Amino acid sequence: MDKKLIIFDMDGTLVNSSITIANAINYVRSNLGFEPMEQSHILRLVNDHTINPAQTFYHAKAFDRDHERWFSEYYTNNHDKELVLYDGIMELLETLKGKGHALAVATNAYRGSTIESLTHLEVNEHFDAIACYDDVPQGKPHPDMLHKILDELGHNSHNALFIGDGPRDELASQRAEIDYIMVDWGFTDHADAVRSVDDLYKLLVG
Repeated sequence: MDKKLIIFDMDGTLVNSSITIANAINYVRSNLGFEPMEQSHILRLVNDHTINPAQTFYHAKAFDRDHERWFSEYYTNNHDKELVLYDGIMELLETLKGKGHALAVATNAYRGSTIESLTHLEVNEHFDAIACYDDVPQGKPHPDMLHKILDELGHNSHNALFIGDGPRDELASQRAEIDYIMVDWGFTDHADAVRSVDDLYKLLVG
């Protein structure tokens, strides 16, 4: 494969953060005085691009500073106990980097918790750019963060590839006119997805 800009979603693609996301959402709900939601229910909804997540999880029109503060607080206190890279991701990133590809992350997580997570998992330095929910006017499925990464690194959309695990990622890639690969070892199950990190490695590296 020619040298490309390869952009990864974080949660459910690079990082197995299902427990942390569900627990962090329930931590915010607890601070708001709401009962906890079932983890499986949260994970079914977290990639649903048809819902307003602030309304669904917190009964609010939009996320506010308290939501961000409490969510990040849970991440800070628990990421070292709950977050792990999917098996094979470290080797994949190191191989792609060694072959001269530019690497980036586009995530709907907040920047503080994203940097904290990637640093803890010892992969932050692998990425040439990181775009987060609070870096752009609109998160995925809007293409804003993909455009930000392209502009920051001086790449065009036709030399880029986006790898994600849900419809928000797929829609963002379509709107940014970037090639897309769906994976399904995270939160979603898609019929045409790449089903293992080994298969993704073979697809990208050969």
